[in-house]
Amino acid sequence: MNNEEILINVTPQETRVAIVESGSLQEVWIERRRNRGIVGNIYKGKVNRVLPGMEAAFVDIGLERSGFLHVSDFDLGQGGEEEGEEPKKLPAINELLHEGQSLLVQVVKDPIGSKGARLTTSISVPSRYLVYMPNASLIGISVKIEDEAERERLRNLLSGCMNENRTGGCIVRTAAEGVEDEELNRDIKFLCTLWDSIQEQARSARPGTCVHEDLPLAIRTLRDMVDNYTEVVMVDSRETWERLKKFAEQYIPDLPCSIEHYPGDRPLFDLYNIDDEIQRALGRKVELKSGGYLIIDQTEAMTTIDINTGAFVGHHNLEETIFKTNMEAAQAIARQLRLRNLGGIIIIDFIDMTTEDHKRQVLKSLEKYLARDHAKTQVCEVSPLGLVEMTRKRTRESLEHVLCETCKTCGGRGTHKTVETVCYEIFRELLREARVYDEAQQLLVMANQDVIDMLLDEEAASLAELETFIGIPVKLQVESFYSQENYDVVPM
Repeated sequence: MNNEEILINVTPQETRVAIVESGSLQEVWIERRRNRGIVGNIYKGKVNRVLPGMEAAFVDIGLERSGFLHVSDFDLGQGGEEEGEEPKKLPAINELLHEGQSLLVQVVKDPIGSKGARLTTSISVPSRYLVYMPNASLIGISVKIEDEAERERLRNLLSGCMNENRTGGCIVRTAAEGVEDEELNRDIKFLCTLWDSIQEQARSARPGTCVHEDLPLAIRTLRDMVDNYTEVVMVDSRETWERLKKFAEQYIPDLPCSIEHYPGDRPLFDLYNIDDEIQRALGRKVELKSGGYLIIDQTEAMTTIDINTGAFVGHHNLEETIFKTNMEAAQAIARQLRLRNLGGIIIIDFIDMTTEDHKRQVLKSLEKYLARDHAKTQVCEVSPLGLVEMTRKRTRESLEHVLCETCKTCGGRGTHKTVETVCYEIFRELLREARVYDEAQQLLVMANQDVIDMLLDEEAASLAELETFIGIPVKLQVESFYSQENYDVVPM
């Protein structure tokens, strides 16, 4: 397993976290002061609309858009089904909620695009080793803890600890593997105390109020992302470094890595060309070392990834060339999914392989490289069309959505009309205006410089014929602030 370094760049406006494995950037997290993520925050909400047709409700939590609460995210206090038991039938949403009702909800997914935050009433409060669920009764163990004896130790410890402290359930996180009983006991007591304070605050809070805010990004990084493979956490802000040291001493005394302050004059992210990597991650094309490349297209519905051999011609035969390109692409795709934080449905179009063994190896390679991903992924077999369908859990905006906005000129299409197309539209508009305003002395065309240039050059003869046909002179005027598709025809 590759060794890992975590770099934290802090400015008054934003905090950026880069996870670097063997000198290669794998993940980027960005939290801006004016637009902090709200996943994990707990709100006292107010139901403002119940939708029986969607089995959901909209809940006002004090944000610009109401949060979305589906009936499946409503805590029914059942504590989950036993193994082999049929799932209990969910009641109708209007049997559970009514308009104007106040309730405690937690954000499980940030607002994305035009969608409001996704909410749940199944509250959970995380710490370094545990996730406390006050309304559940199950003890869950992270699947990444594979040793059966260790799983049994943790389950017995937590069962006894929960009985001593109170009712509720717990999920044991991967970081808890091998941790002393005393540490876990202290963790659960801290979480129970925190939950008591959240409940106390919620009783007196007005609807639409945040009663518990998750930790800032730098401290969440220490709590959630550091593992036994992390060698160092390096931060370029002395104030943040002191806060991290204090947090670690209080809550993570056995932190497996060092926390260092970076005082250098050269920006911290320049040590690994992080900003250049981020810039490349915003492009569609990803070059492979062999000469092949990926094309990544992100849409609202899904993300598609196409693999091409490009300049790679191989050394033996076509099938071997395709196999090597696909194997290299599998590693690159796993990295790009983490780096770009692409979530939802992802369709991968590997180059067609005829050998079943090659297909299995490529799929196994993809799953292997996805194993380090912090987000939950699910990969399906190669389809009859040669596609691999997979999902990656999405709880926050992708890197592109955080750093970019939709192009105002093309409206997100990624293309715009050619100058020739716009010229012909102007001709049609001139005909319309001439018929409507038959007493006009002149028609003024205001358009982009390139459009006017074509009307005066390649299309000059067509424009002269049109002027003769409508019997009205046409004047051309350049508008430097107009985009290529914008124009106006004004009768004068």
